[in-house]
Parts: sequence; C-alpha cells; structure tokens
Amino acid sequence: MGDYSAETDDSVLSETLDEVREPSMYRVLIHNDDYTTMEFVVEILVSVFNKPVEDAINIMLKVHREGIGLCGVYTYEVAETKVGTVETMARENGFPLKCSMERD
Repeated sequence: MGDYSAETDDSVLSETLDEVREPSMYRVLIHNDDYTTMEFVVEILVSVFNKPVEDAINIMLKVHREGIGLCGVYTYEVAETKVGTVETMARENGFPLKCSMERD
C-alpha cells in the first residue's frame, strides 16, 4: 500500500467537475386527431402525466383547438417511456392518438 497518497490532484478534480452536466430535456407533445375522444385524452393526461383534472381539461382543449399540446418536459428516458405508454394505451383502446417528443 505504499503508492497511495492522501493529496488530491486538482486538475483531475477540475476535469471531473467539468464533465458533469444537466441531462438534456425533452418536451412530450400530444397531437389532435378526429377519432380520439376528449375524455380519453383527459384520462391519459391524468394517468400518465399526473395532471390534475382541471389542467388536463385545459391541455385537452388546447390540443383540440390548436392541434398540439404540451404534456410536460422530462429527461430523454422518461419522455420516451411516457410517449410509448400513451401510444400503447391509445392502441389498446382503439384510438390513433399520437404522442411525440422533441428536445427542449
């Protein structure tokens, strides 16, 4: 155990700190279509995105009027999982609801 030194190398510490960054964030979007019911969209927003019912209704109305709405902003892995969950639930319920993600 003779080569271990209690001294720290500041250059290594500095390089390590420089490498730590915030993860990239992604916006999860829900898209309007002519077949998915408004009630189902609200259900998705409440169950998948943990939105209060009032917020879910407001987002759903925005999607209905403007064609697209923001569900939330998440890390890549979380956003990808939520998009997949929405599309799976939609297909299981016979809806063509589309959900996408884009870098924030």
